Amino acid sequence: MDIGIIGSGKIGGTAAALFTRTEHRVVVGNSRGPASLASLVRELGPQARASTVQDACIFGEVVLVAIPYGKYQTLPAERLEGKIVVDAMNYYPQRDGQIELGDLTSTELLAQFLGGARVVKAFNTMFYQTLATRGQPGTPLEDRLALFVAGDDAKAKDVVSRLIEQIGFAPIDTGTHHHGGRLQQPGSPIYNRPMTAREAWTVLAGLR
Repeated sequence: MDIGIIGSGKIGGTAAALFTRTEHRVVVGNSRGPASLASLVRELGPQARASTVQDACIFGEVVLVAIPYGKYQTLPAERLEGKIVVDAMNYYPQRDGQIELGDLTSTELLAQFLGGARVVKAFNTMFYQTLATRGQPGTPLEDRLALFVAGDDAKAKDVVSRLIEQIGFAPIDTGTHHHGGRLQQPGSPIYNRPMTAREAWTVLAGLR
């Protein structure tokens, strides 16, 4: 699969490494331009290249966004129409400033801004070092660490879930953007708490 990565920080860089190891092609873009990504793409190898944010959006069948949430409006919405967009961002008011969400989750607001994109919330609840080192592709799903997904597009969630399985984790569906996305926000009982899929099912059953 062709995957665009927007943001080259801890989550973006880690996800790019995991995807290239499973033979996906990756284009990474950030706000500082391709030259700033030279060392990263050398480490990632021939399956990856650096480019602009615009090009990464055009390239990817799936585009993972891992930038500070306060900068979500810098995304080129017209380039993401029809694409599966993985929202790996978290809203931290102390970093991102006050953003009026009303009754929306941060992912619902992102989906409104992107319009025609097929947004899936994922890759936002796990510490990057855990993501980098704890995948177990040969292990039964119930014994792998859980990576949570939320969204309103079932087929898009299926695509993201398959990618999660390929890199060695267990995709656990928390529900819609509104309800499942809220469960995945910072401070929730499943946020940054490593647990197996079996443990995650128990925790989610209690929350519901």
